[in-house]
Order: sequence, then structure tokens, then C-alpha cells
Amino acid sequence: MAKARHSRFDCAPGCAVEAAIGLIDGKWKSIILYHLLDGTLRFGEIRRLIPNVTPRMLTNQLRELEEDGLITRTVFAVVPPRVDYALSPLGRSMEPVLQALKVWGDAHLGLYGKPHAA
Repeated sequence: MAKARHSRFDCAPGCAVEAAIGLIDGKWKSIILYHLLDGTLRFGEIRRLIPNVTPRMLTNQLRELEEDGLITRTVFAVVPPRVDYALSPLGRSMEPVLQALKVWGDAHLGLYGKPHAA
């Protein structure tokens, strides 16, 4: 059974956090958004930046991000086909959150058995 992507929030304490996390709850979504902070990327470029994601999963995550209004997808009528992905204004507004996650992750990477990058 497919999980519901979005539900109504009852606005209990924490519902704003629940809503925000609900938009980036996919395994790769926040990573995709982080890479798009640097500018527009094509599918293959995103794939190279995130080598562990399968093409199918990347496609699904990009579709969901687009449906939620966090990224834009521009298709160019050229041969071979070209598709660009970029942050929408709503996606760009998540930049401080994504940067804060990066800073926190850098500071605590050692907790999860991975070497700390200098």
C-alpha cells in the first residue's frame, strides 16, 4: 500500500515542523535540494553528484519535489532531449534550513562512524 504523501495537519504543537519535514521526507530529497543550491542541473549531473541513488528513485524524488513546488523542471525541445532542474522560489527559501543541516552534519559526522572532513 502506498503511503499518503500529505495529510491534513491538526496544528497541534509541532505541526509546522511536521509539514516542513513532510516535504523533504524522501531519502534523497534534501540532498537533491542541497545540490541545486549551486544552480540548475541536468538529470545526469544530479546522478553523478549522488552516485548511490538509482535512476528510478531519482526520477521519483524529482517528480515529488516538482509536485510539491520545491523545484522546477524545464524541458527543451532538442535532440537529444534536455531537461533542467532548478530550485523554485519556495525551494530557494529552504536554503537556510539546508545550510544549517550541513553545518550540523559536519559537526556531528563522527557520531555515525564516518570520518570527519576537515
